[in-house]
Amino acid sequence: MFQQIFKEQELPLADLQKIGLAHGTHMNLTEKDLAALLSGNRTGMMRFENLEADGLHIPALDAKLSLRPNAAGNLDLLVHPIYREVDIPDFLADTEAEVLEKGELVNIEKTINDHGVKKEVLIEFDADTREFVITDTEKILVPDMVNDQLLTLDQKERYRKGKEVQIQDGTAFQFSATDENSVRANRIGLVVSIVLDGGMSYLLYKGLNALFNKKWDAQKAADVSPGYLKAKMDMDELQTHQGRDINSRSHNQQQRGYTHSAHRR
Repeated sequence: MFQQIFKEQELPLADLQKIGLAHGTHMNLTEKDLAALLSGNRTGMMRFENLEADGLHIPALDAKLSLRPNAAGNLDLLVHPIYREVDIPDFLADTEAEVLEKGELVNIEKTINDHGVKKEVLIEFDADTREFVITDTEKILVPDMVNDQLLTLDQKERYRKGKEVQIQDGTAFQFSATDENSVRANRIGLVVSIVLDGGMSYLLYKGLNALFNKKWDAQKAADVSPGYLKAKMDMDELQTHQGRDINSRSHNQQQRGYTHSAHRR
C-alpha cells in the first residue's frame, strides 16, 4: 500500500499528453513515478524530448514532476528542471544555503511567516534539479509503527523534523522530500503502520535509498528483522481475511500534502 492523496482520475491528462506521458487515458508512467505523483511527491528524474512550449521547440529537457492543487480544486502539473543558477529562499541565510548545497546537512528546520501564519518548515536541497525544496512539517505523514514497533512521541517528532530515527531491530530511517520514496533507510525495505480513521493501514516500502551521508552496507540492508516479518504477515492477513485493498508497490511514498519551492535571486 502507498499513502495516496490524489486519485488517478484527477491527474491533469492534457498536461501529461503535452509532454508525452499520456495517450488518451493511457499513462506512460512507471509504477514508481505514478505512485510518487499520487502521493504528492516528486518523481524521479525524467528526460522529455521534442517539446513545444509557448511557440518554442525544446529538443530535450531533464526534469522531475509533481502535482499541486489549484484554487479551482484541480491538479496542476509542476515541472522541476535542472536550474543553471540556484535561487535561495528569502528566509534562508547564505551560510545555511551553502551547507545544504554542499551536502554537509541533509535539511534545516525553520519557522517562517507565510502570509501572517507561522509555519514550521523543513528545507532540503535537491541536487538533481539544483533547487531548494520546502515542506510544511505539519503535512508530513508520521508512522505510528515501523516493523511492528510502536514509535515513541520523541521518535515521531524526530521523524517530522527530518531527523534520523532508529528502532530496536537496528533499522534507521529518515524523512526526505527530495527522495522519490520520501524516506531513506539503512534497509531496503520497511513495513510502516499508520492509524487512520480508527483503523490500521500498512505501507510496504521496497527499494529504499541509503541514509544521507551513510555508507551503504548491501548485505545488512537486505536483512529483515522478525518485526518486519511480523508486520508483513499482519498486512498480508488483513488483505486476505478482510478483503482490504492493500497495494504493495516498490518505491512507495508517505508524505501527505505537497512540497513547493520559494526563491529569491
